[in-house]
Amino acid sequence: MSDTSINDYPLLARPHVHLAGPVDHAMYDSFRSQVLAAPTDGPLVVSISTLGGDPEVARAMGDDIRLLRDYTGREALFLGKVAVYSAGSTFMSAFPVNKRFLTKGTRLMLHERQMKSTLELSGPLKMLVATLKAKLHEIEVSVEIEEEGFRDIVTGSQVPFEELVEKAPANWYIGADEAKARGLVLDVI
Repeated sequence: MSDTSINDYPLLARPHVHLAGPVDHAMYDSFRSQVLAAPTDGPLVVSISTLGGDPEVARAMGDDIRLLRDYTGREALFLGKVAVYSAGSTFMSAFPVNKRFLTKGTRLMLHERQMKSTLELSGPLKMLVATLKAKLHEIEVSVEIEEEGFRDIVTGSQVPFEELVEKAPANWYIGADEAKARGLVLDVI
C-alpha cells in the first residue's frame, strides 16, 4: 500500500482538465476547451476516468499533449482516477512514466485493439481480391498502431513489451499499487 498523500503532489488536487466517460469526439472537444481555458503557466494537470472508447481519439488527445510539451516546454501531468481502461490507457501512454499518477484503488486495463466488421463479397473476382487485400491492410496497420501504443505505455517501466503483448488478449487489469511497483506510473495518491 502506498504511503503517499496528496500533500506530496498538491497540483494533482486541482486538475486543470477533468475527463470522464467514454473516449469519443465529445470528450476530445471538452479536452481541447479545457486545455485552452487552463492557466498557461506551470504544469498542466489532466485527470481521466474512463471505461474506454475510440483509440484514435485517445491518440489525438495524446498528440495534443506531446505537441504542448515539445513546442512550449510545458510539463503535463496525468492523473488516472477509478478506471483507466482501454483508450484511457492509450491516452496515458502519451505521458512519460514519471509524469503519470493514479488515485488509490484505480485500475488500468490494457488489451488488444478490437474490430467488428462484416465483409460482403460480391462482384467481379479481381475486385474481390482488392476488397480482401484492403481489409487485410487495415488489420495490419491497426496491429502496427497497437504495437506502437504498447511500446509507448511500457517505455521507462519494468514491464517488458513482450509481457504486455502476451497478457493483452485476455484484458490485463493492473491495480494502482502494481502499476507503481512495475514503474508504469510514478506514484499512487
